[in-house]
Amino acid sequence: MADIGITVIVVNYNAGHFLKTCLGSVVPQVSKVVVVDNASTDKSITECRQFFSEEEKVTFILNKDNLGFASACNIGLKEVTSSHVLFLNPDCYLEKDSLVLLMQQLLVDSTVGMVGGRLVNTDGTEQAGGRRAIPTPWRAFTRAFGLYKLSSRWPRLFFDYNLHEQPLPNKAVTVEAISGACMLVSAKAIADVGLWDERYFLHCEDLDWCMRFRQKGWKIIFDPSVKITHALGVCSKARPIFVEWHKHKGMIRFYRKFFRQQYSGVLMWLITLGVWLHFCLSASYRTVKRFGG
Repeated sequence: MADIGITVIVVNYNAGHFLKTCLGSVVPQVSKVVVVDNASTDKSITECRQFFSEEEKVTFILNKDNLGFASACNIGLKEVTSSHVLFLNPDCYLEKDSLVLLMQQLLVDSTVGMVGGRLVNTDGTEQAGGRRAIPTPWRAFTRAFGLYKLSSRWPRLFFDYNLHEQPLPNKAVTVEAISGACMLVSAKAIADVGLWDERYFLHCEDLDWCMRFRQKGWKIIFDPSVKITHALGVCSKARPIFVEWHKHKGMIRFYRKFFRQQYSGVLMWLITLGVWLHFCLSASYRTVKRFGG
């Protein structure tokens, strides 16, 4: 496979054997791979440093603490000299020539800032997140209370931001957001938009970046022909409540950052209350599921 001048940044946290598989799939396709480890306690980094000890393309950066996803991505960006960067989760697997296809979409138009592919589960079904609309507070409300099911009758009012439940397009299309699990980005666009917002620890930082890219006029493309297998949740399964906490905290920051002007103080307060109520329900469910069988 040809090297097409891309630096890959992989943020690792206890990904186990998935990290080795991920690196094995991507190293032949790129110029450089930077693995930023957030103080993993498993053997993922030790095993990969041994396995890839002769591979000059791979660099390991070991953080002493878990700094969060956004901060780790920015640390990795300091090592980038290429014109394009791929952010890839350690539990993802890329098929042969995936990056060639993604790069073609990135270069088709000078206003394209980032490109993503079709995220699939290990059974081949499409995941949420690979293509999506921005979950505005109203869209999140309609999703949480099942009103999105009325979108077939009133699509404008009850639009569902989970686009993976819609028919797969037969060609690359412009979308509002893609997933940070696999995101090919132009370094020129990054210089224009700015780095990842490190005030997010985990979750919503990719939505934040997509919002800022679009605010700056950069297009975001979803290419259905590129399949990325994503073993969702590998790095977070050991601490589900911790992950849920930061996910909901990230949602609050996202809403306040981008929608404060559209929603009055009372409405924003109700939105905040709703998010934390949802966290309580989600955390309770996960606790019962974990300890109650």
